[in-house]
Amino acid sequence: MPRHLTELEIRTELEPVAATNVNRHESVAPRWNPHDYVPWDRGRNFARTGGADWSPEQSQLSDVARAAMITNLLTEDNLPSYHREAAEHFSLDDAWGAWVGRWTAEENRHGIALRDYLVVTRAVDPVELELARMQHVANGFGATAEEEARHKTDFLLSIAYVTFQELATRVSHRNTGKVCNDPIADQLLKRIAADENLHMIFYRNVCAAALDLVPDQALEAVADVVEHFRMPGQGMPNFRRNGVLMAKHGIYDPRQHLDEVVRPTLRKWRIFERDDFSFRGEQRREQLATYLEGLEHQVIRFEEQRDRRLARAERNREVKAG
Repeated sequence: MPRHLTELEIRTELEPVAATNVNRHESVAPRWNPHDYVPWDRGRNFARTGGADWSPEQSQLSDVARAAMITNLLTEDNLPSYHREAAEHFSLDDAWGAWVGRWTAEENRHGIALRDYLVVTRAVDPVELELARMQHVANGFGATAEEEARHKTDFLLSIAYVTFQELATRVSHRNTGKVCNDPIADQLLKRIAADENLHMIFYRNVCAAALDLVPDQALEAVADVVEHFRMPGQGMPNFRRNGVLMAKHGIYDPRQHLDEVVRPTLRKWRIFERDDFSFRGEQRREQLATYLEGLEHQVIRFEEQRDRRLARAERNREVKAG
């Protein structure tokens, strides 16, 4: 029978795994500086210091690129909430504390670089951006009442969630860089996406060890995350509008979520090949498989609807042009 451990016991037994992966991360993560990715020569003063304030025509980004950049930055901005959640569920002791500190510092660097780029290039309205930051950070991020009532293992759920979330963020950053039509923005977002991938690997490795240690408990956390996944940006101003725009243009859509985030991670953990689950665990795995089948059908419907909308928009453009 699989072992059943308390949250403290799980975290204690996985501490050597965390230590190994902190050391691994520090050995492979490159040093880089935000100022090296910002085109400072494009900058000029705003009105308060004798220049001119922002106006829409100054932005060189498309609507979709601007929406994606704002969403990505505001997501990074909510770091105080993420740090609090990590400190609470991982602890600040031993290797866990070393990781929380390192991860927080690296995530903060992403926000610094993105904001500097956007303000210097006048890509977005800096006043609206600051208002959105204040609102989003003040609201914070954490488990909803429904989530609190549903899950019992905060540590395992957190490890599983951040594995998927970091990979999703990597995909979003990378695809945002591609639509910016600016090689500097593209390079910056490639750099940030590479960091997110390294973060994902840390969490994925720890979750893999958890699956070996307490298979049923870890599977429950993984399945819960997959079935109820939400991006950390939910709740920010215009999140739904910007999310729809990003999905419509392939920055982060349901197909990418399923094929580039969920399925590869489950394969890496061998969720559907493992033979160490109890009967209860096998039942939970079957529920997860059924959910994934339904998700595939939802993705197909989304793609069909999107294709129809795009085709209709193209026909309307042709009519207007003709």
